[in-house]
Amino acid sequence: MILFEVDNLRSAFLRGKKLIAFVVAGYPSIQKSKGIIKEIAKSGADIIEVGFPFSDSVADGPVIVNAYQKAIANNVVICDCINLIAEIKKQINTPIVIMSSYSIVFNYGIEKFIKSVAKANADGLIIPDLPFEESKFVSQIAKNNGIDLVLLVAPNTSLQREKKIAVQSKGFIYLISTTGTTGIRKKLSATIKSNVLRLKKLTKKPIAVGFGISNPKQAGEITKYADAVIVGSAIVKRISENKPVSGFIKEMKKEINGKS
Repeated sequence: MILFEVDNLRSAFLRGKKLIAFVVAGYPSIQKSKGIIKEIAKSGADIIEVGFPFSDSVADGPVIVNAYQKAIANNVVICDCINLIAEIKKQINTPIVIMSSYSIVFNYGIEKFIKSVAKANADGLIIPDLPFEESKFVSQIAKNNGIDLVLLVAPNTSLQREKKIAVQSKGFIYLISTTGTTGIRKKLSATIKSNVLRLKKLTKKPIAVGFGISNPKQAGEITKYADAVIVGSAIVKRISENKPVSGFIKEMKKEINGKS
């Protein structure tokens, strides 16, 4: 067995601030997903986060929940999602991080799931409802297969737990901007900056902020102190409205790079 000693995703953060774009696998269809992901990569997204559809998504708002439900209604299953990643990675070099619920990973078989996504050339994995107590075990399996297991920090995470997550998370740390669900917000939490700066005192790993970031101005503001922004609902909403996402991605990148 080959052991991978470096974080796959860290190299993506070597130069400048980053945009992580979220899409739902199989929405609006598997075939259209391929085109959308390639469009997002071509438009300048630095990392693409691909959500595997699941029915019990308690942390997501209506836009993403609706996309998950439609993908499930279209009979999109795990094998379809993994095959999608494998096909896309033959065509793009942009790192791909999979987001999946722990129930899906567990029911599929933790090691089987991780080996399958590794074979598809995914770079990272986020399991938002993974109990921290089980993360070390899952992270080791991921590491053994060349996958970075990215952990999340919430606004109500204790400092003691943050310290442990800062050590355990691979690739980057996903900082949730606010309590509640994902979704488009006109105003972001005033505590994001202090939360980022506190984490930066604990680790040199990149900090990516997600939940609620919906326009270029917000992305530009957050990346003044964070290493990356994660944009999901705003992208999925455009997909649901059958609007091209390339212009939106380019505007996001322009603001993140500080260009007017």
